[in-house]
Amino acid sequence: MSTWALSLDIYYLSDVSNLWPTSPHLPYFHTLTRYISSSSLCHRTTCIIVMPPVQVGTLAFAYQGIDAIGPLDLLSSANKSAFRTNREYGPVSDELIDQAPEFTFHHIGVSKDPVPLGTGRMTIVPTTTVDECPELDILIVPGPYLGNFILHAKHAELIRKHVAAGKLLWATCTGASLVASTGVLDGKTATVNNIEYTWVRNRWPKVNWTREKKWVVDGNIWTGGGAVAAMDMVAHWLKEQYGLPVLVQAASTLDYEPRDDDGLLTVLRPRFGSAGKRVSTHVFRFYEEA
Repeated sequence: MSTWALSLDIYYLSDVSNLWPTSPHLPYFHTLTRYISSSSLCHRTTCIIVMPPVQVGTLAFAYQGIDAIGPLDLLSSANKSAFRTNREYGPVSDELIDQAPEFTFHHIGVSKDPVPLGTGRMTIVPTTTVDECPELDILIVPGPYLGNFILHAKHAELIRKHVAAGKLLWATCTGASLVASTGVLDGKTATVNNIEYTWVRNRWPKVNWTREKKWVVDGNIWTGGGAVAAMDMVAHWLKEQYGLPVLVQAASTLDYEPRDDDGLLTVLRPRFGSAGKRVSTHVFRFYEEA
């Protein structure tokens, strides 16, 4: 982070919101830093930009576990606090920790009663409700086992309000069907779990459904065509927003390699052994033993 002079001012996001670039997605931290450094705010001060945590909400209903847990675990692994913990076991630079985001997670129920999930008899206890939920930056709509599943009217209205506000929405796997049921996907391009592709095309024909990509971005709505594809989609967002080194550090702690939107392993640089054979992509570094 650059410095400009001798005195010290700390600017919170609320102090510099008028400088925040207009975008349906969260802007780059370094874009904001450079923008402020060139402004009159910093001509005689040292500016420390304190970014508030990104508020991430997940709808709590009977979803398939990995649809939410996969993206949430990747985001959690990219948190500054996770990077600081990782430093106990191996080297993580101050610069990388500075680049890492901070997330606050909310699990949004219609009430705070426990919610049985659609996986392995697991249950989730919501941390908040639709009526009490704080303002979100990102809303995740995981996918249920469809069958007779009906999206609650309060969850549907939250989706509509979130999208109308221009906030980022991620629909994972069959979650795109739920988002389509609210009408916010009408006229937009989206993907969905391929198993139900024909079914959703017939049910919500106003949506431009596609199977050409593993995930699709249309404005502030991102749809992933499967549980793992959605995790790859979130990995792409992390890389674009915070840089490849942050994604590599987060993904390595899960021993996970993300794919691109064609489903290919091109996101991380491949490694090859001395014989020219491709080897594991991640490199795990440890402190020297005394």
